[in-house]
Amino acid sequence: MTTDHGKTLIVDLNQSDEKALVILKALASEWRLRILQILGAESYSVNRLAQLLDIPISTAGMHIKLLEDAELISTELEPASRGMQKACSRRFDRVLIELPPIEKDEGKYFEVSMPIGAYVNYELEPTCGLATDTQIIGMMDDPTSFLEPEHVNAQILWFRQGFVEYKFPLRIPPNTKPRSIQLRMEICSEAPTHNDNWPSDICLLINGVEVGVWTSPADYGGTRGALTPTWWVDVDSQYGQLKRWEVTPSGTFVDGMQISDVTIDRLKLNDQRSVTIRIGVKADAKNVGGLNLFGRKFGNYPEDLVMRIWYE
Repeated sequence: MTTDHGKTLIVDLNQSDEKALVILKALASEWRLRILQILGAESYSVNRLAQLLDIPISTAGMHIKLLEDAELISTELEPASRGMQKACSRRFDRVLIELPPIEKDEGKYFEVSMPIGAYVNYELEPTCGLATDTQIIGMMDDPTSFLEPEHVNAQILWFRQGFVEYKFPLRIPPNTKPRSIQLRMEICSEAPTHNDNWPSDICLLINGVEVGVWTSPADYGGTRGALTPTWWVDVDSQYGQLKRWEVTPSGTFVDGMQISDVTIDRLKLNDQRSVTIRIGVKADAKNVGGLNLFGRKFGNYPEDLVMRIWYE
């Protein structure tokens, strides 16, 4: 499935889509990538592109046709000194490719998607704030804004240090045992406006157990998020990284890299009817760089905070 969000094209490979394959094939060429790079500055005719690349006009025309079929560029006929010529322009500044997730092939699971505004507890310090996909909620840098009734509709929230806490229902069948638990979230550091070098030690607790810390390298901006609404200021945080935290019988991992020895048994999931998730930045962390948490209508990924538990 492909989705056009302004200057960003999202290619979702989770679904079978012939158009997605056409786009990927169009991008699989050094010459076509160079054409897209050149067209980032301004529009050019096919003849001029051939000159800039030092290739035959027929070859340039073939590459243009493939890019046009993939809808990565647009073309129109313009008057030239001899008849008409085709002028080419780039349609997108960014192509975001979403790969199919790695699914476990053993055991069963259930999954719950929690809106990021549906926290049940928080304790945080400015800078801080939250917003829906249409407006800021409450006052900027005022922690009491997190008490506003509209907080349940938040699509982005941010703070310098502290935490937000969520409660997920635990719906595994009786007489079964949890095998692993995974949390997916789009997240990054929180800097004034944005900063590509702004580390932050983001901590995750499950049922009161600190399972590990992931250091976010940056507060991402400069390029608009694929889903970030148009009213949001360009200089502010735009998107995060989609991180997958997983606690297994052998330890805790982020995107497959082990970050601690905390195992699934430590969480005592069988003794609970709910799962408490706390995400935050501790005051005594080495890198107190805050965090941004993105919902399904903000950033780059159309997801809320997602918990998945495999059981047997």
